[in-house]
Amino acid sequence: MSTEVISTLTTIRDYIRWAASRFTEAKLFFGHGLPTALDEAATIVLFTINQPFNLADEYLQSVLTTSERQAVVDMVNRRITERMPAAYLTNQAIFANLPFYVDERVLVPRSPIAELIQERFSPWVEEDQVERVLDMCTGSACIAIACAYAFADAQVDAVDLSSDALAVAEINVAKHQMEEGVTLYQSDLFSQLPAAQYDIIVSNPPYVSIAEWQQLPTEYHTEPKMGFTAGETGLDLVLRILVDAKDYLTEQGILVVEVGSSAQTLQDSFPEVPFYWLHFENGGDGVFLLTAAQVNLYHSLFTAALK
Repeated sequence: MSTEVISTLTTIRDYIRWAASRFTEAKLFFGHGLPTALDEAATIVLFTINQPFNLADEYLQSVLTTSERQAVVDMVNRRITERMPAAYLTNQAIFANLPFYVDERVLVPRSPIAELIQERFSPWVEEDQVERVLDMCTGSACIAIACAYAFADAQVDAVDLSSDALAVAEINVAKHQMEEGVTLYQSDLFSQLPAAQYDIIVSNPPYVSIAEWQQLPTEYHTEPKMGFTAGETGLDLVLRILVDAKDYLTEQGILVVEVGSSAQTLQDSFPEVPFYWLHFENGGDGVFLLTAAQVNLYHSLFTAALK
């Protein structure tokens, strides 16, 4: 099969089309920032031949050398046999139009919160009044670093319990030269975080129930389980964030949390709480916003649910 492909297919376009066909045939799952087989094929082929992802169309007719063809075939076969998302094969993911290093120590960045960051959380905060931002469960630090770009004068703190994740976050802080603007903390949520108040607390925490995680496609199981599961309901960490955020928000601060597939469970658990479910032009859902006043108002409800 490989010999036939290498001898008959010649151009970049040929290999992108072939890879997309192979991915579709293999029934791969695409849920890690690249929505289709063609998107993933283009990403993998262009990465393998050291070309940018936005390569101009006229170059797609370029003929690959024999060694390049073999390298592409090998990478495509890896994607199929290992069921590993393209971001792990390329060690790169794009979030908020920014490149980030990723590997199997962190989830692949794909949160719709990127759109909110690019809009500088408008209309919920005044951009020039944002002095401190907290990214809880930071993983690769993509949210924290994107916030540091969006609010250049703000201090951004990024928290994760996983030392492996923080090692990747450190790579990305250095990659973006954000050592002055982003501070990393190893902490179980707020427990080891110094006392401070934030204008924005944003989090994409683990929110998947154990039962749901077991049913996810194979590609998700190549990611760290710790980044997914949060108890029987998926809300274990979200509840703790809702309880403790009260002490860390400024008077005009906001709390933004992605709960994904657990959104209905959360709303059903607190029918009296007016969670504002954000709408995203580029797709995605399951992200709520509460003001500091609302976090305070419903604090007793959140605390009771945690007991």
